[in-house]
Amino acid sequence: MFSLAGTTAMVTGASRGIGRALAVALAGAGADVVCASTRRSGTDETAEAVRQEGRRAWQVEADLSSPDGPDRLADAAFELAGEVDVLVNNAGTIRRHPAESFPLGDWEHVVQTNLTAVFRLSQRVAEPMLARGRGKILNVASLLSFQGGVTVPAYTASKHGVAGLTKALANEWAPSGVTVNAIAPGYIATDNTQALQDDETRSRQILERIPAGRWGDPADLGGAAVFLASPASDYVNGHVLVVDGGWMAR
Repeated sequence: MFSLAGTTAMVTGASRGIGRALAVALAGAGADVVCASTRRSGTDETAEAVRQEGRRAWQVEADLSSPDGPDRLADAAFELAGEVDVLVNNAGTIRRHPAESFPLGDWEHVVQTNLTAVFRLSQRVAEPMLARGRGKILNVASLLSFQGGVTVPAYTASKHGVAGLTKALANEWAPSGVTVNAIAPGYIATDNTQALQDDETRSRQILERIPAGRWGDPADLGGAAVFLASPASDYVNGHVLVVDGGWMAR
């Protein structure tokens, strides 16, 4: 039930961190992987890790902060790999400023990358999925899909949007055999959380709330991704699966 043999997955933001971990996990379950990032060379290590799992890897580039980025990415993926059976919308960015002085340009950059690009890329990749009557879309949400955070209003709004979009697309596409779900990572040790990790007080406060007592590793998300990409989750739709070491239960 958890095999991805014979499928092709595309993972955005696959150059490092969570994206790389998800690409490698899907390859380990049998998927060939389109590794997408802003720079093609950025996915060199990810593509090599996929090949080490005995799977094919393609590398594509597109800037998802640009309005035409999702279309360029979809076109490149279809040209190289043909069908995409699993889409993982992982690419994201964060900007930190107090809400009262948050620059509009930063707001637009974050929302375009984290939400608008997710919608447009899902549209493009879902079109042939709907025609085939099968497909899996997996979005990467956040704990800030449920909470407000501090000094990250654009990120919080975009990740709330990702959770809502996941449910909206699931409602429309489930009858055609396409499932749309999301993973909401907890506090994972990546570049996006480096500022929090470096803040001794904030890092201590975070660890005190996590029952697991540690920051998450990107690899901790691999099992959830394989589940949501595989036939094991065929009757799971519109769900946001929290992987947080117990943070939300505290």
